[in-house]
Amino acid sequence: MTEPAPTHLLVADGDERLRDLLRQYLKTQGFLVSVARDAEHAGRLLSGLDFDLVLLDAALPNAIPLAQGLSTAVLHLVPKGLAPPCEGEWIAKPFEPKELCQRINTILKRRQPAAAPAPRVVDLGEMRFDISTGTMTRAGIPMRLTATEVQLMRALAADLGKPVGRGELVARLGREGLQAKARAVDVQITRLRRKLEVDPKSPRHLQTVRGAGYMLVGD
Repeated sequence: MTEPAPTHLLVADGDERLRDLLRQYLKTQGFLVSVARDAEHAGRLLSGLDFDLVLLDAALPNAIPLAQGLSTAVLHLVPKGLAPPCEGEWIAKPFEPKELCQRINTILKRRQPAAAPAPRVVDLGEMRFDISTGTMTRAGIPMRLTATEVQLMRALAADLGKPVGRGELVARLGREGLQAKARAVDVQITRLRRKLEVDPKSPRHLQTVRGAGYMLVGD
């Protein structure tokens, strides 16, 4: 299994001592770190390498024009007595390394891509459940589901491959579904298995996870 590439940071700062300190510290935190001595040097590195975040000394000549032309996230390092930028993230110098690392992780987390949306169609062997329409087919032939079974399938499909507790299923079904009786969920699951499974006693797609609830498993 291929390990994910480490987060790549660019530290652009005119203070050589600070650059070296940040490079050493951030490497101990698991980051891949490159350094630049000025905005021009940073620009050359940015044109040839991919970075997840730029730590940019706000006092560098041409620092603001450089930041404005980037799609990469920027954290401005603002010396004492210098006004922070009107836009963007910034942290005042001097700062504690731990504080800087927390800010870096916060920015990176905020820029992470949104989770992939739940699938709109779930394949279950010969059967397919369309979440949008609430319809089930077997080998292309429509199957009859009750309103509660449709709600139950949608609730399980929303967490495909993950167990959902009985209490959570009751909550997701709402007033029009089961009347807050977790035991009733078991009855509905048994009925649904008869429609979904080749062998309901050895379910492949609608599984019981001991101590956790029920789980819908697609192909």
